[in-house]
Amino acid sequence: MAGKRRLIAVVLLALGPVLAAAYAVANLVAIRTAVKAQITGPEWAGGRLAADGMTALGRDYWRLVLVVAVLVGVLGVTYAVMGALLWRGGRGRTPLLVVSGVLIVPYALAVLVVLIIPAKALAGLYDSPDFAGGVPAWQPATVLVLVAAGLAQAVGMAMAAAQGRRATAARP
Repeated sequence: MAGKRRLIAVVLLALGPVLAAAYAVANLVAIRTAVKAQITGPEWAGGRLAADGMTALGRDYWRLVLVVAVLVGVLGVTYAVMGALLWRGGRGRTPLLVVSGVLIVPYALAVLVVLIIPAKALAGLYDSPDFAGGVPAWQPATVLVLVAAGLAQAVGMAMAAAQGRRATAARP
């Protein structure tokens, strides 16, 4: 039973970086779809495309998505390492738990940035209704992938801490 719990905790801790990558890929697909709608729309009058086929709006939104995904991915790796350290039990567990509590702030800020600056709002700043119209309906829900990553890692950290506590209590 303990081995099964450990496996579940490992999977939950590993989900952070994996879901951050999934968030980035899903948004890249959405951005490319919106860029296609933008350049085929009536507002597009011979504007320039970057070498990667993105418009300025598409590239700016991709950069925002990439920054958020990298931040959440790095935090996810940090949580995975901290979870592994918590399993060993012994001293130093309390500071790790405090740091893990502090690191949830950047996770929350990343989610907040995604909620405050949705693709359609950025398209409004660029005055690009074709891009806004081309954003897939599912794109705003990708923020839930980040929320799921944070929740999975929080549960994984709690499981690792509990297993480490049991390991410490079992020592003579």
